[in-house]
Amino acid sequence: MTPQEVTQLFTRADGRFVFARWGRPIAPVVFGVEDSTLEVIKGALEAVAALSGHKLAETDPELGANLMVFFFRDWDELPEVPNLDRLIPDLGPLVARLKSVDANQYRVFRFDEAGGIKAAFVFVRMDAELSKLPADVLALSQVVQTFLLWSDTAFTDRSPLAVLQDSTILRPDIAALVRAAYDPVLPVAADDPSHALRLQARMQAAPPDA
Repeated sequence: MTPQEVTQLFTRADGRFVFARWGRPIAPVVFGVEDSTLEVIKGALEAVAALSGHKLAETDPELGANLMVFFFRDWDELPEVPNLDRLIPDLGPLVARLKSVDANQYRVFRFDEAGGIKAAFVFVRMDAELSKLPADVLALSQVVQTFLLWSDTAFTDRSPLAVLQDSTILRPDIAALVRAAYDPVLPVAADDPSHALRLQARMQAAPPDA
């Protein structure tokens, strides 16, 4: 991956470069899935956590759960979730906007004083397109898109996943980038495009078979 390609993955549609990773252990909770699917999502979280070197936790001391993942059939279900409007300001207008563009997923991030991610809310509407995906593919895709603050256009044209011998895995370049992003030497957040150069340099230094 070239420095320009790394830069693009964190450059938003409005032209701003914005990078952030989690600044605390991730304490997840998942709503709207069966136990078997829950285990698949847990496995995806553990896999990306192992890749990045970042930790998972049972609870967050400040928030309890700091990663909330909601699976549902219709956007109109969200306003009915108790107290969700307290966690997501302007929930009503957000739902209306997502319905108007026929979105099937959306992520909301909260940040700490250093700019690192401290909470994330992931909304996945299981429309006909997403319902066709195997649970492991859907889970891995959602998890990797939650471990970093990617550009809102990062995976519009190309998935972060790849197929290897009938198994779905993270693309090797994306895996290397996630690993590099969690290098403890690097800051948890950056708004200067030069940060992409530091990421790319660490990607090149990663073990080729890691």
